Amino acid sequence: MQVSKWGDSLAVRLPKALVEKMGLIAGDEINIVDVAERTLIVQKEDRRKAALERMAARGWTLPADYKFDRDEANER
Repeated sequence: MQVSKWGDSLAVRLPKALVEKMGLIAGDEINIVDVAERTLIVQKEDRRKAALERMAARGWTLPADYKFDRDEANER
């Protein structure tokens, strides 16, 4: 992989095999967990699961048939 300039940041493209193995899709977030001998250790961040866990910890619930619609949420 080649490190490229992206605005004021640096970026790399992930190989297809890694994307498939991690089950990534556009918009997913990953965390760089560690660097061991010039090897990055990454982990997929599951923000939806974390949000649902925080809601459950507070005793909040969603209706059983609830489905988040990103387009509807972003309508103005």
